[in-house]
Amino acid sequence: MRLIEMNWMQLEAHLKGDDRCVLPIGSIEQHAQLSLGVDAILSEKVSLDAAQPAGVPVFPVLSYGITPYFKAFPGTVSLRISTALALVQDVLDSIKRSGFRRVLIVNGHGGNNPVGAFALEWMSENPGVAIKFHNWWCAPKTWKKVKEIDPVASHASWMENFPWTRVANVAYPDMQKPMVDIENLKMHGPAEARRILGDGNYGGRYIRDDSEMLALWDVAVAETRDILNGPWPK
Repeated sequence: MRLIEMNWMQLEAHLKGDDRCVLPIGSIEQHAQLSLGVDAILSEKVSLDAAQPAGVPVFPVLSYGITPYFKAFPGTVSLRISTALALVQDVLDSIKRSGFRRVLIVNGHGGNNPVGAFALEWMSENPGVAIKFHNWWCAPKTWKKVKEIDPVASHASWMENFPWTRVANVAYPDMQKPMVDIENLKMHGPAEARRILGDGNYGGRYIRDDSEMLALWDVAVAETRDILNGPWPK
């Protein structure tokens, strides 16, 4: 359930029976031929699909994330860590004030992992509110399914190429790109990272059959739903 499709009175009534909510977070950054919004699109959609059966409210995705390594690619927006954490703090404070006591943060971008550490700190200062931080794409069942489909998978490769992350009228190379040396990549600044990456794919095929992608999505939604459903602290 999209929270923005409710009014405040409906939400107040809803909270009398269920104090769970979902907060998707993502990033606006290069994803080779795919949309710049891949991480935001996927974190929000997996949240909505997972929460729908129980009618749990899903907040609008926090689209901007921490992605300094891609700053040389046009369209990438990178928040300072301090900015990202301050934003999340304000959102969590507001979520608590509204009456939510169980919060699932669904993350779609690896660079946002500092938010997970911050959530633990925030909980220590806000007893009575439980937060789960869920990296949906590399959660155990979802990652197992990725490897089952194709063990060579990475940023901006086939594993992020869903019908809803594609850009219209764009062709995808029919090849498997060699994997980049990620440890070497991490030692360089944005300009050199762009040179090393070329189109931005870290390695692997660019696209796979939609039947495989939808099967992967079903696993990701089910795993996210299981986390949302519990267990939670009493």
